[in-house]
Amino acid sequence: MKKFLALILALMMLAPNASAAVVLEVGSSGENVRKVQQRLVQYGYVTGTPDGKYGERTRDAVKEFQRKNGLLVDGRVGPKTAAALGVTLSSGGSSGSSSTTTSAKIVSADHRLLSKLVYAEARGEPYKGQVAVAAVVLNRVASSSFPNTISGVIYQSGAFSCVSNGQINRTPNATAIRAALDAMNGWDPTGGCLYFYNPAGTSDRWIRTRTIKTVIGNHKFAV
Repeated sequence: MKKFLALILALMMLAPNASAAVVLEVGSSGENVRKVQQRLVQYGYVTGTPDGKYGERTRDAVKEFQRKNGLLVDGRVGPKTAAALGVTLSSGGSSGSSSTTTSAKIVSADHRLLSKLVYAEARGEPYKGQVAVAAVVLNRVASSSFPNTISGVIYQSGAFSCVSNGQINRTPNATAIRAALDAMNGWDPTGGCLYFYNPAGTSDRWIRTRTIKTVIGNHKFAV
């Protein structure tokens, strides 16, 4: 009996691993590649229309993304790079739905805090509008006029009402988590705005003097 069990175990170890991680590289094709290309186009790493074929242009764009995000720069999309892109790779990626499935996993303390800010300030807004709110925070981090960290921007005195009223302490949902990650990966629907407000929810006269660049949902985004 022991010999029989040992044989079964050995056969199981030799059998192909059905749950092995999907890795995309030059020569790959299909829906997984198209989803990756969609993100690379969205984040500005490459131009054109996703065609589902992993060629040199896609590889070079992946390398640039990896370099910017502190990942191993090998031009291949494995689990870590896919997670950073916000894409879930499926074993049946050469067929199926054409929609992009994004990860709702918290990847860092900054990501968690930004997700909480998005949920507190923009839950109920269109998805693009939630990404835009996160992008405003990141634009402030990059500006010399504001603190240079996400926590510094969010907790700057008087910056966001959700901090003073305690809404910042709510647990973010999956949509807010994805929106924050999209912004951190480079999507800025505002085009560089530093402010946003809901005209129906504020009596602040100063904010209304700012130049409005775009309106998404109930929020106006300004510089």
